[in-house]
Amino acid sequence: MTKNHPNLRKTVSTADLYSDPSPPPIRASLSRNFTTVQRTRPNPFMTSRHGQQPAPSSRHSIAVPSHSLLDTDNDYFETRPALLKSPTPPPVPPKLKLPPIQAIPPRAERVRVDPAKYTKPFLDYISTNPTVFHAVDAVAKDLEAHGYTKLLERDSWKLKKGGKYFVERNGSSLIAFAVGEGYAPGNGAAIVAGHIDALTAKLKPIPALRTKAGYVQLGVAPYAGALNSTWWDRDLGIGGRVLVKQAGKIISKLVKLDWPIARIPTLAPHFGAVSAGPFNKETQMVPIIGLDNSDVSGATEENWKPALLGGEGAFTSTQPERLVKAISNELGIKDYSTIVNWELELFDIQPAQLGGLEKEFIFAGRIDDKVCSWAAIQALLNSTDSDESSSQIKIVGLFDDEEIGSQLRQGARSNFLPTIVERVVDSFADSGITSLVSRTYANSFLVSSDVTHAVNPNFLNVYLENHAPRLNLGLAIAADSNGHMTTDSVSTAILQKCADKVGAKLQVFQIRNDSRSGGTVGPMLSSMTGIRAIDAGIPQLSMHSIRATIGSLDPGLGVLAFQGFLDHFETVDAEFAL
Repeated sequence: MTKNHPNLRKTVSTADLYSDPSPPPIRASLSRNFTTVQRTRPNPFMTSRHGQQPAPSSRHSIAVPSHSLLDTDNDYFETRPALLKSPTPPPVPPKLKLPPIQAIPPRAERVRVDPAKYTKPFLDYISTNPTVFHAVDAVAKDLEAHGYTKLLERDSWKLKKGGKYFVERNGSSLIAFAVGEGYAPGNGAAIVAGHIDALTAKLKPIPALRTKAGYVQLGVAPYAGALNSTWWDRDLGIGGRVLVKQAGKIISKLVKLDWPIARIPTLAPHFGAVSAGPFNKETQMVPIIGLDNSDVSGATEENWKPALLGGEGAFTSTQPERLVKAISNELGIKDYSTIVNWELELFDIQPAQLGGLEKEFIFAGRIDDKVCSWAAIQALLNSTDSDESSSQIKIVGLFDDEEIGSQLRQGARSNFLPTIVERVVDSFADSGITSLVSRTYANSFLVSSDVTHAVNPNFLNVYLENHAPRLNLGLAIAADSNGHMTTDSVSTAILQKCADKVGAKLQVFQIRNDSRSGGTVGPMLSSMTGIRAIDAGIPQLSMHSIRATIGSLDPGLGVLAFQGFLDHFETVDAEFAL
């Protein structure tokens, strides 16, 4: 049996709890940190033939760290005064006149990560930025506040060593990078990449629907796995981006109607089997957004005409009248015809909250994967605020469309990351760009930071023992033998050494052989560039639900681990010839 790394070693054996099928009911002792099962297990070599049983003992033991054989604590001699007694004290050496030691200029102290300090900022971020456009915009503002310069892909770039920059694409993806003071073309990059999109329901191009039974409804389409059972009976707002013609230019404005506008009502169980599903997402999961009983009050369908807000042929003339007015009022738009188009979606308006008896949980929507994306950005800000002397590039990439395959121009399968790296190399290289880019990829490392599965206490039998991550402990490395994850022995060893330098703990997750692993941005980015990579993310419960759960310390623990990687990869990588 191979010995696990100390940070990956299990604390308690729980083999029976993770077995399949579930164990038969037996006397159990449950505690907050772990579960133990007490059984009497007679030893056939120790048991008397006359039926005498030895005293029952616990089947489980708790692993504790071993102490050094040589105790070198500072209080060693204070606690052992007998060792200090001597008949003749040693002679006192003569005082020598030494030249004063020249003071070494202090290096900028790295920002120390206290995980608890990141809990409230993450709650605020996830609550106030419900759509992918809001999330990217908030990250951009945070970067600018820390001295990062926004670049446009259309423009030519003039980069400098020690510079900090970011680039947006489509308003829904973002790559931030910092060039070290000692950077030379061909040097590597420390990269953290995740996705910032989340399951949602997007408004159809023409979402206006005919009123049915007095209800005004909205035509929406599920994005990824949205409109599942967790979306029933939720208070839903509407938000996204609006394209507006202003001073002869078309610009993007963000909008957020964060009161309960829409709801998808369930059918009461009294109606029998039809209320149990399965349900048709096109006809039975259509949100209601208002009432219109004008047909009962005397108005006839022949007299009904659309309002044609903005004039015939305008975009707003195809949209629900009340929605156009609400959004225009929110943005201060008087002329409806200036609205050229929009991309809007539904979102759960309930804010992120602390939960649990001691507030050890975070209950929130859109955690997958805004939590890892946010933590990676905070780690980058800490790393580049405290140290710009690196000879490498530090990069954080936040991609859209991961939940639907990453195939679009703002997704991880696009050329977004490769072109950014190429342009950085191009800015500092004299010639031979192609070979320098290849060297850059070979010297780089990618942490693919998507959330992974936390262990669910009600379904232990679907998890592998020793591969069941817990909340509030640290990142979980995700492994998969069929290549859905990039993790291998080399990448695990590199990330572990980086984590050790900052005291970050790592867990491990792998799915059972009778289940199928999900995938994320790691394999596509690694295979496209040849960069060494690992998949490691924050564990969460209720993945793909409209509301999910993580530990209240997990955002800060993510910052700690990602910053440890960004700060120490350069020195750790020097130890590897792989």
